[in-house]
Amino acid sequence: MRIFHLSLLGLCVALAACQSNDGQEPTAAKPTLTLSDKLIASENTQWLAPLQFLEGAQRLQVARSGVQVIGREGQVVSEWQGRFETLDHRADDSGLLVATLDRKRQQAVVARIDAERQWSAPRYLPKTRFAIEGLCLYRDEARNDFLFLVGEEGIGEQWLVAEQGRPLTQPSLVRALSLPPESSFCQVDDSSASLYINEENVGFWRYEAGAEAPLLREPVELVAPFGELNKAAAGMAVLPNALLLVDAEAGNLHLFQRSAQQWQRAGVVSLAGLNEPEQVSARATAKGLDLLLVDDDGARSASLNWQPTPVAPLATSPVLAPLVQTAGVPSLGDAADDPAIWINSAHPERSRVLGTDKQGGLLVYDLAGKQLQDLRAGRLNNVDVRPGFQLGDRQVDLAVASNRDRNSLHLFAIDPTSGVLADIGQVATPLKDIYGLCLFKDRQGAIHAIANDKDGTFLQYRLGSSGGKASGQLVRTFKTQTQPEGCVADDRNERLFIGEEDVAVWALDARADAPTTFEQVIAVGGPVKDDIEGLALYQGKQRDYLVVSSQGNDSYVVVEAQAPYRLRGSFRIGLNATLGIDGASETDGLEVTSANLGGPWRDGLLVVQDGRKRMPEGNQNYKYVPWAAVAAALGLE
Repeated sequence: MRIFHLSLLGLCVALAACQSNDGQEPTAAKPTLTLSDKLIASENTQWLAPLQFLEGAQRLQVARSGVQVIGREGQVVSEWQGRFETLDHRADDSGLLVATLDRKRQQAVVARIDAERQWSAPRYLPKTRFAIEGLCLYRDEARNDFLFLVGEEGIGEQWLVAEQGRPLTQPSLVRALSLPPESSFCQVDDSSASLYINEENVGFWRYEAGAEAPLLREPVELVAPFGELNKAAAGMAVLPNALLLVDAEAGNLHLFQRSAQQWQRAGVVSLAGLNEPEQVSARATAKGLDLLLVDDDGARSASLNWQPTPVAPLATSPVLAPLVQTAGVPSLGDAADDPAIWINSAHPERSRVLGTDKQGGLLVYDLAGKQLQDLRAGRLNNVDVRPGFQLGDRQVDLAVASNRDRNSLHLFAIDPTSGVLADIGQVATPLKDIYGLCLFKDRQGAIHAIANDKDGTFLQYRLGSSGGKASGQLVRTFKTQTQPEGCVADDRNERLFIGEEDVAVWALDARADAPTTFEQVIAVGGPVKDDIEGLALYQGKQRDYLVVSSQGNDSYVVVEAQAPYRLRGSFRIGLNATLGIDGASETDGLEVTSANLGGPWRDGLLVVQDGRKRMPEGNQNYKYVPWAAVAAALGLE
């Protein structure tokens, strides 16, 4: 999660920069505003960045007759006729995406203007249950376009409205938002995925704009005595390195400069001469900033001799799109947790994905995400599978899950032909709070279950059967200092990888009679942000890879599975606009296979748990991503 925040203490509050520690005055010039005395528009207006496809276009405005593109000489270049209010836009090399509010229909609407100055057919969002006070667009790293709708009574929504700047035929609701009351303005900084919203009598807030982001807010600037605003928070403008906030009734414009991952106060400029200014639009020039300021009389242009210092852009990870999502798990809340993949050796396309519902059971899905079985077996947390288990006089494939109701190993037989699961009993453990689990098949063919407790205790059982019922023999115990969960075994090399959630991923010998010497694979810090959750092993033809669920930053980290465990990169899973599948975030468990399952899964399949089901919001589920996409994004062999 990338956070930009403003500390309300220890920042520069004067118009010039603060003094340095040695008492020397810096040479930064005092920001001054030069305001035009000529009204250029009567309604909402915004600067346009230089547009190659619309040469000479200067600004976008809402007029009485419609939304207009205005040229260098003030002429109307193009017009989308209608009765509109409020406005935002995003541009690319071949078009301009515009969002506004249809006054007559009281509906948000988007349209696109192209190089021929023609407007596309408008795409209306469904009517909301609240009056829309403001709206703003957000374009993510994958060039998906979202529209935020803000209601005055603390209600809002986020919609997916376009892909690559082209409006979708059917916009999709991503999530409902609980926002501050008395809000009517918003803006998004695409580069940091930051949504800024005003709360008139309180101040300005920042939210994360990403479709998978948690609904958390932090203050940017507050009304006195808690901050430097004198009267009321109104409109705002965002540039790559600058943030401008309007203090409406006081007639001030507050300037902020980005520094690393914070906003620092850069000055306050008086807007004297304007009649209760409420809105601001800004664009950078060689000499400073050009502004459009809207007050009760209309819009005026202005220039500000202040240039924010450029800051290096944040590093980003590739964003991959899922091709399939499963049906939601039956239980509400934090329920889905850990997947496993069962391979049908005769018909790989009929392979299955198992997923735990930690509030009540085990689910079985096909490769299209359709639920095939629901075994209400208790609070099952982690699950793993291995082929070739001797159960009495028949051989089956085996699934084992950690049962938190009974602190037991819960065993299921998988029919090798049909893939149907059947409960074959439990193996009791002395663990007080069983948590994570994985399976290991040694070179002699014995299957071991390795389970852990939240206190760090690991127990390793050799599984067998007696009288047609499953049994287990404790063969090894070891311990981490703090809470673990995820683990995965490399059967081929008889190695075990375990995740200590807030510390590191460790490797050790998986054999029952081997010493438990821990070797660090990758630690928390850098690309891995705690909690370390699921671990999965991709065994390729040339190289093996360990995939780590880095829950703290909603990403997936890939390292080579042999020492020195070279880091190969990280990626995130974003939405698939075409298929209407949301991304994945706050992931607990994951699983991967290198088996050829056909179709998009020819090079293998990655399955991840999605902790925040969006578009629409619903019960948690699992997402499928082709391994080929991971390999291409990270340059894997």
